[in-house]
Amino acid sequence: MSYGPFVDRADMERTASAWIGSADPLFFTFDVEGAARGWGAYLRIEPGHGVAEVGHLVFSPRLQRTPAATEAMYLMMRHVFELGYRRYEWKCDALNAASRRAAERLGFTYEGTFRQHMVYKGRNRDTAWYSVIDAEWPKLRDAFEGWLDPSNFDSQGRQRRRLADFR
Repeated sequence: MSYGPFVDRADMERTASAWIGSADPLFFTFDVEGAARGWGAYLRIEPGHGVAEVGHLVFSPRLQRTPAATEAMYLMMRHVFELGYRRYEWKCDALNAASRRAAERLGFTYEGTFRQHMVYKGRNRDTAWYSVIDAEWPKLRDAFEGWLDPSNFDSQGRQRRRLADFR
């Protein structure tokens, strides 16, 4: 991302406070059990074309690799499609292997890499593009709901079946 890493909490709060009232990107806090554990945003929101992108994703260590993290991504995706959007996009630095794995795990389809898409932090960035389209959403929604069902987790909270198994 173009911002961060943050020096301290005050640095993070200064950055985040600049986003208050922004309509694009439109930020959300991921709240788990009454505590903020991360944030994400819709951006490049184009209602006339039925397209929105998810981005600015930040997950605290306490949110990473948890069912709540997957649920946050499901809820954002569900909201976009319930509003009647046709396309939901995920873009990331092509070198960000973790983000690419996350997009694929969540059911996004890889569409290609935009070479030298932008310059940030003093280097060329190639951008990997992913999407989910409205025709894919019903099957993907059912997969998320099956995976998120409490019966899919044992008493220690470990998944019984992977999200991909439900697709």
